[in-house]
Amino acid sequence: RYLGDVVDGKRKAELLKLIAQVERVDIAQTIAVGDGANDLPMLSEAGLGIAFHAKPKVVANAQQSINTIGLDGVLYFLGFKDSYLEERGKL
Repeated sequence: RYLGDVVDGKRKAELLKLIAQVERVDIAQTIAVGDGANDLPMLSEAGLGIAFHAKPKVVANAQQSINTIGLDGVLYFLGFKDSYLEERGKL
C-alpha cells in the first residue's frame, strides 16, 4: 500500500526542474540520485546524475555511480568528510 501519487520518470524530471526554479538554482547545479529506469529522465536533466545501487542500464546512462551502503556515500562523493557531518549531527 502506498500514500500519494505514483511519480513516473517524466514527472520526476519535471519536478526537478520545478524545484530548481522555485529555489532559483540553475538546473546545471542540481544533483539527482536514482536506481531504476524510471529515474533516467531525472538523472539526464540534472547537472549531475548519480546512479545509486542501480540497475546496469541506469549505471550505463548516469554520469556517476555509487554502490556504498548508505546514501551518505553521496555526501562523501561530493567531498564532505565525517568530521563535517558529525559537527552538524548528521552521523
